Amino acid sequence: METFWKLKSEKMALDTGVLMEYIVKRAPYRRKVLALFESAAEGNIKLYVSPITLSETIYVASRIYEASSIPNPNEEALKYVEWLKDKMSVINVTEEVMTRAGELKKELRIALPDCYVIATAEQVEASPLFRKVEREMKPVLSKLEELGVLFLDRIE
Repeated sequence: METFWKLKSEKMALDTGVLMEYIVKRAPYRRKVLALFESAAEGNIKLYVSPITLSETIYVASRIYEASSIPNPNEEALKYVEWLKDKMSVINVTEEVMTRAGELKKELRIALPDCYVIATAEQVEASPLFRKVEREMKPVLSKLEELGVLFLDRIE
């Protein structure tokens, strides 16, 4: 399996977009996410997620399952989140993370859940990992890179 992330970080905080790559069988970066999960299972990398990301994952996964005509989409989304919680550490939202996420929102003007991913990563000294550069991130891309943000679509 690939070890593309070893060049960047041995600890990563994952965004919802990364987690969705796993459940969409034909997703363009699914292979990378599979490798990431396998590396974590082998103890080569540590993965983190915030409760905010897991909340968003329930919502997005449920919609994907519903669009795919999977019976009981909400139940499947909840099962997926439970499965994820066995693969990574859920980092509680502390006062420091809450404050930092708010400061990042003011500074970067990106989605608040994305700010929580970055703040969570900073708390555990990990790299924040997103699926791709979203439209709202383009104006602040250099600042995101200064913050150590990584993107699946840019990792070889």
